[in-house]
Amino acid sequence: MSRPDPEQLQGTLVDFALLELIRHHRESFQPLWTVDSWAKLMIWLALNCGLSGERDSLEHFAAALGDRITSRLRRTFFERELADLELQVLADPAEQQVLMLSQAPQDLSTLNPDRLATALERVGLTRLVVVDRSRWQQLEAVVAIPWKN
Repeated sequence: MSRPDPEQLQGTLVDFALLELIRHHRESFQPLWTVDSWAKLMIWLALNCGLSGERDSLEHFAAALGDRITSRLRRTFFERELADLELQVLADPAEQQVLMLSQAPQDLSTLNPDRLATALERVGLTRLVVVDRSRWQQLEAVVAIPWKN
């Protein structure tokens, strides 16, 4: 087995550290599950990279990250893994629905509506989504839950 070159190792380490930083701090950017919370995170990152809070500086930061990295950071920011419930929650407010994914797709009982309601409550989404379970849509190992308007 060949060893990764130093640049690959450095890139992997920086990627890991950045995603862990987001996981560790994402709850501090209120209100959770909003575009505002995402913007606050991006401003915080830019300021900690030595940039000013001026609009052009923040736009430069966003452009420097690029679409691929920004998408990855955003996904990490708006996802939660609930290992004990065997669920992954993807709740990006830019999307029309919150997605609840089974981490045990062979056992669809993980998508039981009561279990999903527990997950929504635990991550603080209950007040933000449609609670009428008849509007929840199951698609194989995923349940789509609409946001409240």
